[in-house]
Amino acid sequence: MDNLKFIRETMEHAGSFTAVPGWGGVAMGVSAIGAAAIAAVQPNDGLWLRVWLAEAIVGATIGTLTMLQKARRGQTSLLSAPGRKFALAYAPPVVVGALLTLALLHTTAFHLLPAVWLLCYGAAVLTGGALSVPAVPVMGLCFLAIGAAALWTPVAWRDPLLAVGFGGCHIIFGVIIARRHGG
Repeated sequence: MDNLKFIRETMEHAGSFTAVPGWGGVAMGVSAIGAAAIAAVQPNDGLWLRVWLAEAIVGATIGTLTMLQKARRGQTSLLSAPGRKFALAYAPPVVVGALLTLALLHTTAFHLLPAVWLLCYGAAVLTGGALSVPAVPVMGLCFLAIGAAALWTPVAWRDPLLAVGFGGCHIIFGVIIARRHGG
């Protein structure tokens, strides 16, 4: 019995995090494209920022709920060893992005927010995705590439780049994950 317990615990710790929601990613992408359209017509940076912060809440809610749903369907726990490792790898870049957002709010570097968001989210997806299905870290690399491009593009490109990143990447990779790894 002790050997079986050891083998089970070893397999659990070595496993990958498979509760990444493909269709949830698609929903997040659709939501982000809608936010980009709304943000693009805002008359000032303050309202633009509110749209994107609301979208961050909507996207995080969609992601969390669909991740919980996929984990339940797969009879796994988000608190399993792979789930905890995913969260520990994913969370630091997201926290860094939030802190940099606060720091940039009242500076002349406000225009860098899209790049910061895309780069930090890309780093989160890449690091968390290293413990997940193969498509996830590739998606993280795409976010990093779009974020790098956002560093050197005109401010007028901020919403299209955010739509391509948070919208397009989530939709494309969401479909890939849903088809290859179930929902």
